[in-house]
Amino acid sequence: MVKLRLKRCGRKQIYRIVAIDVRSRREGRDLRKVGFYDPIKNQTDLNVPAILYFLEKGAQPTGTVHDILKKAGVFMELGLNHQIKFN
Repeated sequence: MVKLRLKRCGRKQIYRIVAIDVRSRREGRDLRKVGFYDPIKNQTDLNVPAILYFLEKGAQPTGTVHDILKKAGVFMELGLNHQIKFN
């Protein structure tokens, strides 16, 4: 199963949003980078077509990634109205 989760990069709190296999470590090899999130500057950059592709294929976002995608309006583009179940 594939999850959309945060992967830390660098010494500061900057995270990449990646599609990664559930069995992989947090810093393990990802399938694809689909965005980044900087909580200090409150910046996000999302590759929406790639995110929609993985969500349509059954990828589950983690709680934090779900909140980021909800704020960006990705679920409205998908037409799900936040009906994705996440763990």
